[in-house]
Amino acid sequence: MIDRRTFGRALGLGAGSAVAVTLAGAPGASGTPRTAHASAMTGHRPGTAAAAAARPRVGSAFPPLKKVRAGLLDIGYAEVGPAHGPPVICLHGWPYDIHSFAEVAPLLAAEGHRVIVPYLRGHGTTRFASSRTFRNGQQSAIALDIIALMDALGLEKAVLAGFDWGARTADIIAALWPERCKALVSVGGYLVINLQTNLQPLAPATEHAWWYQYYFATERGRTAMEDRAKRHDLTRLVWDTVSPTWDFDDATFERTAAAFENPDYAAIVIHNYRWRLSLAEGEPRYEPHEKRLAARPVIAVPTVTLDAEYDPFTVPGDGTAYRDRFTGPYDHRTLKGIGHNLPQEAPAAFARAVIDTNRL
Repeated sequence: MIDRRTFGRALGLGAGSAVAVTLAGAPGASGTPRTAHASAMTGHRPGTAAAAAARPRVGSAFPPLKKVRAGLLDIGYAEVGPAHGPPVICLHGWPYDIHSFAEVAPLLAAEGHRVIVPYLRGHGTTRFASSRTFRNGQQSAIALDIIALMDALGLEKAVLAGFDWGARTADIIAALWPERCKALVSVGGYLVINLQTNLQPLAPATEHAWWYQYYFATERGRTAMEDRAKRHDLTRLVWDTVSPTWDFDDATFERTAAAFENPDYAAIVIHNYRWRLSLAEGEPRYEPHEKRLAARPVIAVPTVTLDAEYDPFTVPGDGTAYRDRFTGPYDHRTLKGIGHNLPQEAPAAFARAVIDTNRL
């Protein structure tokens, strides 16, 4: 993993004081893991490299958010950097929000990129334009939201970079609409869902990490997501367990948890996870795209894949399990001591990956 001193030399701190200010908040590699309890629950043993993950500073804030009508949605998004710079779209996952990129974005902006960080459907300030639209969380619907956002902003193509739901969304666009994707940064590699394959059981330890997916398949799980207090505690538990070495504070979580107050949040999350298990139907309008995705299409755009050592969803094999899905210029990196929320835990390394796609 790139430390902040090496990263600063590579970028050139003269490019903008924002880089120096942001990286100054990142501790060195001698910090401590967040809690022993969290690591025990996930079965991982935190290492001393874990504190290379930046301790989030709630003061790292975006400028006032923007909103644009894009397809079925009014999408809320943050934007930093020069308006005519090469665009980068950063895509968050669950249970996270745009603040996963609060420290990544200024690093990229200081290098001249126009950085756009949208709230996915059901999150934050993003709203459905019509109350009659089905609250659909299936993978191709979310990907088409981002295509619509690019159209609304007049972006022919952009670098797409994400994790969790965001990585899957970026993968889908790179696979089905490569003309819209200049390059790809995907945490976890190839995350496109094949519903038929998804019916097969995984190893018990992996299934254990997905406990909330099965919880959401029940009405108890739906009720929990609709209950503000239970939703708050459930999502906080996920943060603690899937990022066992990340030394975040309560204020950092609460800043993101505000995005879960979106009136469509529970419906989108529940449908997403039930659809994955073939327990909820998708919509016919997306079926042609899902059929193409079921064939596991390759991705030919320049790509950097990132794996996190302490992410319970990282596939074993240092990227070999999905290497054949990437046929273009390619690099793979494993970040030691880092958990699931990779861009917020290791913002310098994530930003470095985005910048390095230009050199593939």
